[in-house]
Amino acid sequence: MKTILVTGASRGIGRETAKWLLEAGHRVIALARSEDKLQQLKNQWPETADILAGDLCETQTYEALSSMLESADLSLDGIIHNAGALLNKPFGETTDADWQYLLDANLMSAVRLVQSCSGRLSPGSHVVFIGSMGGFQGSSKFPGLAAYSVSKGALSILTECLAAELAAGKICVNCLCLGAVQTEMLDAAFPGFKAPVEAHQMGAYIGHFASEAHQFFNGRVLPVSLADPT
Repeated sequence: MKTILVTGASRGIGRETAKWLLEAGHRVIALARSEDKLQQLKNQWPETADILAGDLCETQTYEALSSMLESADLSLDGIIHNAGALLNKPFGETTDADWQYLLDANLMSAVRLVQSCSGRLSPGSHVVFIGSMGGFQGSSKFPGLAAYSVSKGALSILTECLAAELAAGKICVNCLCLGAVQTEMLDAAFPGFKAPVEAHQMGAYIGHFASEAHQFFNGRVLPVSLADPT
């Protein structure tokens, strides 16, 4: 049994990833803003699901996470950083606040998360960042997604840098750049759009990748798409 931290675990891809891992017999630390939805995971898997409600744009969330890991003397075998924000807004209308928020939610949250957990990552552990095809170099780009795509693209370079930085501790870091997946967040940004992949399908893929793929990949930025969507 591995112990894996999953962020954004209250809904969509994060929730489905957490459920897949729990069903596979792993211990999951589920982190998200919605405590009610996290509690549903805890109720279903009381022995193997640990939950923490918090906003990854707020410092106290990382303090609470560090305290939780220390008090329970928990080591991590993996991190799946799925939490993030999506904005569909024309470039000319995006404000400094829009850019700052997306960079904070999509990039700096990853930086802070790994820093706060670095002392608890076991040798052989696997850090997986959930990126986007919008941030994958050479993919098709779409109007309205500049700030989102740039913030997700930064995860690619962070992945490569951390893979080198953490190699001495035998910790692997990879980034999965997802194509369109049917989630609440996608519905809100693109009303009426139908994605080719459901959240439970992607959750199963990510769960398996996080628990096994570090035997084959490190420092890789991998597209996960049926075609070339955002």
